[in-house]
Amino acid sequence: MKITTRREFLAIAGSMAAYLPSRALYASTTHTEMTPYTMVAKLDHARILATANRYLTEKPITVTAARSTRSSGGPHDYFSEGDYWWPDPKNPGGPYIRRDGMSNPENFNAHRNALIRLSLIVPALTAAWELTRERRYAEHAGQHLRAWFVDPATRMNPNLQFAQAIFGVSKGRGTGIIDTLHLVEPARAATLLMAAQVLEGGKEIQQWFADYLEWMRTSKNGQEERDAKNNHGTCWVLQAGEFARFTQNEEVMSWCRERFKTVLVPGQIAANGSLPLELARTKPYSYSLFDMDVLCGIAQSISAKSDDLWSFATPDGRGLRKLMQFMYPYIKDKAAWPFAHDVEHFDDFPVRNPALLFSGLAYGKQDYIALWKTLNPDPVVPEVIRNFPIRQPLLWMAGSGHTTNS
Repeated sequence: MKITTRREFLAIAGSMAAYLPSRALYASTTHTEMTPYTMVAKLDHARILATANRYLTEKPITVTAARSTRSSGGPHDYFSEGDYWWPDPKNPGGPYIRRDGMSNPENFNAHRNALIRLSLIVPALTAAWELTRERRYAEHAGQHLRAWFVDPATRMNPNLQFAQAIFGVSKGRGTGIIDTLHLVEPARAATLLMAAQVLEGGKEIQQWFADYLEWMRTSKNGQEERDAKNNHGTCWVLQAGEFARFTQNEEVMSWCRERFKTVLVPGQIAANGSLPLELARTKPYSYSLFDMDVLCGIAQSISAKSDDLWSFATPDGRGLRKLMQFMYPYIKDKAAWPFAHDVEHFDDFPVRNPALLFSGLAYGKQDYIALWKTLNPDPVVPEVIRNFPIRQPLLWMAGSGHTTNS
């Protein structure tokens, strides 16, 4: 199969402003002429429609549906607790203590689960609309988006002041901002629906994301998370970049591109392409896959014609190309992984990492795309889903709304 170059891919993206249904596109496209968009549409057609049809009966569930007595916030405030914090057996009832890599199942997770649920439902419905142009999919996606971001009775306040709290230690921490990584695909879905003028309340939803982005940039918690050295800092940039893309904030997108080049790549990718800060964790395999996906997601989200993050490398060669060269063999054959095994869920990875598709298109690597096609696109283990935030690659191909051309 012919793989398009990065230049050709961007040209395809620009040519699809009319948002023609992919069903019609790939029905009339020969195998050798297949574009990235039509390739993904054809591969995922049955999967997307089966999932979206199940979601058509699902009602919105937002932060107002559950409340923890340990939360310092109100009914519209998002609340979660740090994953790896547990009661201290030497001090029952006292401050929690940390057990890295071991998730405490007794922590309050209702808001996070509701947010992840949103991140599964809205992108799938939007992808189904993209394939079929049936308004019922767009309308149902809009119901969920309005419930979360517009309706006064159910909306979430645009901050994470009380996320990743620790009993007896903190009412909310900057690390909690990683929870809204699961708003990245809903924001991308809303971008597409708004561009096609099929999203009721689109301006209000867009304003929520603008307000949340401002909180991320100016609050103490937001700035602490922005400055995190490992995957937390990466996730901040992917969120800020995609939310800025949705709200058409060119200044923030430009800042995120510079952050990628001056902080993320030199600070996280080693000369051999590995991610040392993730390898040092108790889940080195899944954290490396996770950070890889987010780094490639940033490049896919905010690369500009004049500032292509896929082609960026430091003077000693560190960049996404080197990262993918390092990680690819261990995705293809996990048994070859030379480092420690994860303390949890090692057998549940890899899944269908979007980094393989995105980088395969960017670098013309057919083997990356071929491997991506063989992997599981719909994991069911909650911990795996939590670390797999990009699940509908069709939304990341051509025809996904506002595109930066600077």
